Amino acid sequence: MAEFTFYTVAMSRGQIARWALHEAGADYEHVMMEWATRPESFKGLNPMNKVPCLVHHHSDHDHVVTETAAICHYLAETNPDAGLLPDAHERAAYFRWLFFAAGPLEQAVLSRAMGWDVPQEREATAGFGSMERTLDAVDSWLSANDYAAGNRFTMADVYFGSQIDWGLMFGSIPTRPSFEAYAERIRARPKYSEAKAIDAKIIAEAAEDS
Repeated sequence: MAEFTFYTVAMSRGQIARWALHEAGADYEHVMMEWATRPESFKGLNPMNKVPCLVHHHSDHDHVVTETAAICHYLAETNPDAGLLPDAHERAAYFRWLFFAAGPLEQAVLSRAMGWDVPQEREATAGFGSMERTLDAVDSWLSANDYAAGNRFTMADVYFGSQIDWGLMFGSIPTRPSFEAYAERIRARPKYSEAKAIDAKIIAEAAEDS
C-alpha cells in the first residue's frame, strides 16, 4: 500500500493537491471519482463530500486531511526532505499568503464569479473587503517578491500560485504584470507539468469515452 491515498476528481481543486503530492515526492495512489458518481461511502472520509481528500496511512492508523491548503502544508511537513517548508525568516510570509489565498483571495474571486457585490459600507464585514483591495494586496507582494515566502519556492506557492494560475487561465483574475510573471515561474516547474499531465490525460480519456 502507498503511504497516501488521494481521492479526487480530475477537473477540480484536486489538481492543486496532486501538484503538491508531486512536489513533495510523496508515495501515493489515487482514487479517481466523477462529480455525479462519488460513492456514498466517501462521506465517511469527508462529510462535505468534497475533493480533494488525502488519507495518510501512518503506522497502524490513518489520518484524513481535507481542505486543499491544509493538504499542501501537511505534505510539506510529512516530506521535509523535499525542502518545501519555510525557514525561520520565511514563516511569516509563508503562512500569511497561504491563508490569504485560501481566505480573502478565494472569497473575492468566488464572490465576483457569483455576482455577489459587497456594498462599500459593508466591506469591513466581508473577509476580503473588495476584489480590488484583495488584488492590490497580492500585486504589491508579487511586485517585490518572486514567491509567496520571498525569493524561494515553497509549498505555499502550490496553493497561492494555483489561485493566480487558474484565475488568469479562466479570466476570474484580471491580468497584471506581477501576476503574469509569477504564473510563468510557477508553470515552469517540472512537477507542475508532471502533475497536470496526469489529470489532463484522465480528462481527455473521459471526453473520448463520452
